[in-house]
Amino acid sequence: MAKYSRIEVALAMKETGMVPLFYHADAELGKSLVKACYDGGAKVLEFTNRGDFAHEVFAEINKYTLKNLPGMMLGVGSVPDAGTASLYIQLGANFIVSPSLREDLAYVCNRRKILWSPGCGSLTEIGRAEELGCEVVKLFPGGTYGPGFVEAIRGPQPWTSIMPTGGVAPTEESLSKWFKAGVTCVGMGSQLISKEIIANRDFDQLTKMVKDTLALIKKIKS
Repeated sequence: MAKYSRIEVALAMKETGMVPLFYHADAELGKSLVKACYDGGAKVLEFTNRGDFAHEVFAEINKYTLKNLPGMMLGVGSVPDAGTASLYIQLGANFIVSPSLREDLAYVCNRRKILWSPGCGSLTEIGRAEELGCEVVKLFPGGTYGPGFVEAIRGPQPWTSIMPTGGVAPTEESLSKWFKAGVTCVGMGSQLISKEIIANRDFDQLTKMVKDTLALIKKIKS
């Protein structure tokens, strides 16, 4: 069962402005990555469903998070259908992210008051997602659409909350473009949790990067 409601998760996304995301098959390594992000100030983190037995890895990481990292909201991305969402909800996922707009996910998540963020790539898809109760729309792949797309969408729909994933870098130039265009938060994977950091187990560096990026986002938003 999720510990946090969809409203609590949405507010945390808006407050921090960033959702780090990663996948790794090693649960112990995953725990260290989550803790490093937590120590850097991240409150919302996405574990991506991308490998065999990924749900078992998530279960171990989430148990660790609930016991040791108060306030961390761990969710799951790359969820393709309602069955997979139900599995992760049973394991305590606090939110569900999908690469595309799947209406079956809306029914499963809304029934449990869990935030779901579908990947959308048009105004029509965004509008339908919001009709289905979506609080934060995922723009995916973000790099393909760019900040200009967000700015254009928020002209006629200033109420829309958008989270681009892909095409976002932890630099002032990249983040300024996205936040000035009007995004609520950004999803950041390998640009933040890089292969080098994982290979070298450089968790202190990850903590610093998360802390610096969050500070940069706060500066830009203010």
